[in-house]
Parts: sequence; C-alpha cells; structure tokens
Amino acid sequence: MPLRTKELVTTMNYHLFSLINGWAGRSDGLDDVMEFLATTLIYVVFAGAFVLGAQALVRRRIRALVLVGASLAVAFAVAMVLSRLNDQVRPFQTHHVHQLIAHEPGVSLPSDHATAAFTIAVAIAAFLHRGWSILLGAGALAIGFARVWVGVHYPGDILAGLVIAVLAVGIVALGDRVVRRRRLAPSAPTAPTAP
Repeated sequence: MPLRTKELVTTMNYHLFSLINGWAGRSDGLDDVMEFLATTLIYVVFAGAFVLGAQALVRRRIRALVLVGASLAVAFAVAMVLSRLNDQVRPFQTHHVHQLIAHEPGVSLPSDHATAAFTIAVAIAAFLHRGWSILLGAGALAIGFARVWVGVHYPGDILAGLVIAVLAVGIVALGDRVVRRRRLAPSAPTAPTAP
C-alpha cells in the first residue's frame, strides 16, 4: 500500500474510532451495556454455536460441523499471520481514549473477538442454518462495535475480522466443493491387462 494511502486509511480509522469512543464515559448505563457486549456477548455467540452444533450432530450433519470447525481454524491461522505482519498497537497505547475495560497492550489488528464471532456467523450461514446466522451476525456486529466503544480496538480491526471470516469460509467452501467434485467424478477406465 503506498505511504499516502496508508496514512489516509490510518487517519480515517482513527477519526472513526474517536467518533465512537468519544461517546464512552457519558452514561454509566450505556457504558455497562457496551462493557457486557465487549466482554461477555462472545460467550453467548459460542453457546449459540454450540447448540446449533449439537443439533447438527444429532441430525448426523458431520460434514457441516467439520466445515464450520475448518473455517474457524483457517480464520485464526490467517489472523495470526496478519497480527505478526503488522505493528498497529491498541488505541490506548498511542492515544488518549476512554478505556472502559482492562486489556493487555499489544497488536490490535485484527480483533480476535470479531474474527471468532464473524467466522461463527458466516460459517453457520454457509454450512448449517441461515436463519440463526442472522442473530449470530448481529451479535458479532454488536461485539465489534462495543470493542471500539470501550477503547481496545479500532474500527479497522473489526473490519479485518469480518474480511478474514468471509475469506476463511470461502476458502473452506471452495475446498469442500473441489473434494466433492473429485469424489463424484467417474474414475477413468483402466486398460485391460494382457493375459
């Protein structure tokens, strides 16, 4: 990315962060809700995914469960590589922010919470149940927004989590399609052997 473009993206990311985080600290009740969304809602998303996974297991939809698990594995592998390739630290390390929850300093991009929540929502939409994925997707959006509100992530970190989720599920779906086509393709006839 050219330096000028990178500076523009960084500036826009910070301004959007400031706009959202600037509302923190004005209402204890709203801050409490955002703290819950930022720290605890991820467990509700995991619980919902677990229930859907258990239902899929009962219905013997093992392939779908494997694809959801593979999507999570790919997403976290990509997130780990991306976090090692950049040096963007958390907002509270370089700016004055309204930090509402305690968090260790470190690399900010991408958000692990957003990556996990979005990957669960997108993978469940692709492989298990579209209806429930809408609720899980709304939960993922709420988690991402709240992580910015409480001062531990930039909006770009959340967007990166969404992009990683879509890419991971796309890669797994494409891989599954290739494997299924190969299984369904008729095998080439073998030439008869001479006696």
